[in-house]
Amino acid sequence: MKITGTCHCGAVTYEAEMNPERFGICHCTDCQLMSGSDYRTIAIVPAESFRLTGAAPVDYVKTADSGSKRRITFCGTCGAGIYAAPAEETPTVYNLRAGTINERRSLTPRYEIWCSSAMPWLERFEGTARYDKGFT
Repeated sequence: MKITGTCHCGAVTYEAEMNPERFGICHCTDCQLMSGSDYRTIAIVPAESFRLTGAAPVDYVKTADSGSKRRITFCGTCGAGIYAAPAEETPTVYNLRAGTINERRSLTPRYEIWCSSAMPWLERFEGTARYDKGFT
């Protein structure tokens, strides 16, 4: 599926090809903290299909509990999150922030990851595969 996306102010734009099966929910504590919400909805897209078409986002590199480094990007003007990726120079995938995808209303979450960190009062989403940690 071809998708396009944009930040809130329209400066950062992108296009990509994605498999709708790779659209899901992350309950990790970093996504909770960085989104200011209970979880974050993401689309995992292969790097070879992702292309920035507008301004470059700003990078923030965080270190996970495991010691691995992740590049978190956002618009330097409006602050909207755009994607996360491994901090290596050439990542193989990008985790796009679902709110930036123009076609988001036609996508349905297919999985939930880091369910071990999910808020205990949050009801399970119907029809999703659930993983206590990331994908295995």
